[in-house]
Amino acid sequence: MIGALRTAHLWLPGYCRSRMHVRGLEPPKRIWLMIADHFEPWWRNPDDQKALERVARWTLLWPEIAQRHCDSAGRPACYTFFYPEEQYHPQAMDDLTTLCREKIGDVEIHLHHEHDTEDQFANRMGLFIDRLHNRHGLLHKENGRPAFAFIHGNWALDNSLPGGRFCGLNNEISLLRELGCYADFTLPSAPSPAQVSMVNTIYWATDDASRPKSHDRGIPVQAGGAVCGDLLMVPGPLTLNLKEWNRPLVPKIETGELAGYALPSRHRASLWTKAAPRIGEDVFVKLFTHGAPERNAVALLEGGALGRTLDYVVEEANRIGAQLLFVSAWQMWKAIDAVRCKSDPLAAVGIGEMAGAMRN
Repeated sequence: MIGALRTAHLWLPGYCRSRMHVRGLEPPKRIWLMIADHFEPWWRNPDDQKALERVARWTLLWPEIAQRHCDSAGRPACYTFFYPEEQYHPQAMDDLTTLCREKIGDVEIHLHHEHDTEDQFANRMGLFIDRLHNRHGLLHKENGRPAFAFIHGNWALDNSLPGGRFCGLNNEISLLRELGCYADFTLPSAPSPAQVSMVNTIYWATDDASRPKSHDRGIPVQAGGAVCGDLLMVPGPLTLNLKEWNRPLVPKIETGELAGYALPSRHRASLWTKAAPRIGEDVFVKLFTHGAPERNAVALLEGGALGRTLDYVVEEANRIGAQLLFVSAWQMWKAIDAVRCKSDPLAAVGIGEMAGAMRN
């Protein structure tokens, strides 16, 4: 295979297994939708004014979109900004905090790094966690300490790129757990060679400090199952788009990306809900974007692509008769954990008294 399918040997067997797993199942009762933005205002090193203008575009235009789109519980859409540690800027964080207060946004952690040592990694992450939580009132708390979701820059979690590029740590999964990471949202990474064998499955990864890419395989999360690893992996959908082709004999791969060159469509929305990880009667759809650069921000915010994304998923949920819930990364994790524990996922994300009416 060439082009986008050049790393298909890494993920195609897992993809086939995931399709067999859901074959013959009834449609899900609930679809949980989360959008993860690898949010990089200082992409390509602009001056501070331009970078902060990129943030301001989102704080100005996203609220209008969010309020126009409500889920089955009547709640506005939600958006999660995975902010890169190396681009920390107090004003940028304060601006994003306004969206969190309105309950239409949340902030989690993104990181680009290379040739790190354990101490360097722990120190920079620890400082960033402290800044986000104590200076800006961000991040959630679990067991009395700040907790965070994580996305690795360049997809290189746990030294998963050849030669250890853009990481440097074979025990990164353990380090993240010790720092308070509740789940990783990096995947899928195809066609990058960082892509793992586990496809369309929420699973537990167990670290092995003697080798890289410990999350290549793991134990799937199941209703009624135990915690079976060091870190929860929450991937987005990975499938083949047989209606759109890069060239003859080379179909596009669908990874749930939203961009100026990857605009939403009803067909894509159907692919997302069919391929996304499923636990019991719940499907968890994680889409992703790099929303700060103008080439994507204009298409998503001003060109209407983000609104159409929400519309198409609402239509797909209505078509199959499923409830649709808009959630942040934190809320998606809470829902996953509730399903695992066989408790009420609606109550777990704070829907509360609406839950009974929705179930009925």
